[in-house]
Amino acid sequence: MTGDHEDAASTYDLGLPIETKQLTLRALRPEDGEDIHAIYSVPEVSRYLYTEPMGLLEAQDYAARRSDPVVATDGDGVNIAGVLRETGAVVATFYIHLISSIHQQGEIGYVVSPAFAGRGLATEGALAMLSIGFDSWDLHRMIGQCDARNAASAAVLRRVGMRQEAEFRQNEWVKGEWTDELVFAMLAEEWHNR
Repeated sequence: MTGDHEDAASTYDLGLPIETKQLTLRALRPEDGEDIHAIYSVPEVSRYLYTEPMGLLEAQDYAARRSDPVVATDGDGVNIAGVLRETGAVVATFYIHLISSIHQQGEIGYVVSPAFAGRGLATEGALAMLSIGFDSWDLHRMIGQCDARNAASAAVLRRVGMRQEAEFRQNEWVKGEWTDELVFAMLAEEWHNR
């Protein structure tokens, strides 16, 4: 959907596949379960997520349930596979969420395998998610949120040009402890003027 925020019967186009410098972003497939397991079974990955490390069956279910990415209404969000072209493996997932069509707001997120950290993959995918939100969906504002302890994630949000707007102190009880949350945002005019 481009520019038409009143047609609730339409779906929001993801424009998949998307090619970045190193990645092909595409819909998850049921056969991606083992690659998803390789990412989400690592305790280092789940540390800042709401979930615990995934077992293989859980990862296979995760990939299968998210293999038809559709965003049609407020609250819909999709996970997209980040395939490293040099290997053909899914090494990351990227997330885009339509918060509100009336207020033209969305959210992005990402998880990258620690084995491929430091290669700019999160930045490439985050930029692609922002492009979907601003260029394809014609949103006014996009946000990204992360656990305040996750310095690498906050650095990605800054690197793509988002500005920190808030730090919520001890706002969520996650895995037996109070956690702080950072909120970053970007407006469409900032995206187009960057």
